Amino acid sequence: MKRVIIGLSGGVDSSVAAYLLQQQGYEVIGLFMKNWHDDSVTISNECPWLDDSNDAMLVAEKLGIPFQTVDLSEQYKERIVDYMFHEYEKGRTPNPDVLCNREIKFDVFMKIALDLGADYVATGHYCRKGTIQKDGKEVYQLLAGVDGNKDQSYFLCQLSQEQLSKALFPIGELTKPEVRKIATELDLVTAEKKDSQGLCFIGKVKLPDFLQQQLKPKEGVIVEVPKEQAVYSEVKTQFDSEIEKLEYLSRKIDYNINQGKVVGKHQGAHYFTKGQRKGLGVGGTVEPLFVIDTDVEENIIYTGQGKAHPGLYKKALFVSNEELHWVREDLALKLDETMQVKARIRYRQALEDATLHKVDGGLYVEFNEFQSAITEGQFVAWYIEDELIGSGVIS
Repeated sequence: MKRVIIGLSGGVDSSVAAYLLQQQGYEVIGLFMKNWHDDSVTISNECPWLDDSNDAMLVAEKLGIPFQTVDLSEQYKERIVDYMFHEYEKGRTPNPDVLCNREIKFDVFMKIALDLGADYVATGHYCRKGTIQKDGKEVYQLLAGVDGNKDQSYFLCQLSQEQLSKALFPIGELTKPEVRKIATELDLVTAEKKDSQGLCFIGKVKLPDFLQQQLKPKEGVIVEVPKEQAVYSEVKTQFDSEIEKLEYLSRKIDYNINQGKVVGKHQGAHYFTKGQRKGLGVGGTVEPLFVIDTDVEENIIYTGQGKAHPGLYKKALFVSNEELHWVREDLALKLDETMQVKARIRYRQALEDATLHKVDGGLYVEFNEFQSAITEGQFVAWYIEDELIGSGVIS
């Protein structure tokens, strides 16, 4: 009998996943990961991880499976939290959920599970795993979940073949309503529980509040750059080479304070991210202001009016070799090769047609259409049909 260790989070998805594994004849053990225990930071009095671990325990009891809690808060702080602060200080916007899967659930947690004699590690993610034979070897595929509304393959875009070989995603074939229905029929305590929002470790805390405790506030100005600014009107269409064109399309505009007018003040450029609308606290504009760029060196936030502001849009992005990852190593591009794919630059974004171009220092992703708020530090993931084949950090 194969042994599976499932990460029970105290949510409905992992609860139902555990039940389905039981039905499939696995020996199932539930483990709750405690990733955060610094009480000085949970600003509210609610202690979400206690409630969650309690719910996870009740589900395990109901299903009759062994249960224990593992404390991963030290590794979590080191690998996720410290990394996040470091990225924010550099003016980039990291994605903690993607990192949490790569570094914690499918690395630290997976090692613990394998030490406990597990054959597989399972999670309640809405995605599927495929296996194909290629050149006499088994190759693992990361496929989108059947529920288009909830597909979470993006969050797993950094997994390796090794990690996938040991992973199971029992609810990938189901939709969220089907999962809730099963939980209700089993009378699980998590059946009606709301989906968790916010970071997977600080529970009820909002990200800026959390950042504020580590990154010191420092007052700076908010500058509004008009749509008519000259920097947007010089559009180049003639290029000597494909690379020159890609460099141009993915370039970062260097803003300076003279290109716009000061419209307000902020408490630190590193709290803001491209495309952000809330939290600027500047009124009186015809259309709402959006962040089009942040300069953490000079501590200036550049904004523009309206969703259609040209400062928000770009057609291409670059991923450096160090931050390039192929889930399907066998499909990795060689120098000067290109590939037609569908790609997304954030979770829940519809897949967009794009072309990958492999160059010396990394990889360009060129979209057919302009993309809004391509944000450094976030992940871009690319697909062929419903299979996620690779990803990278936008540089």
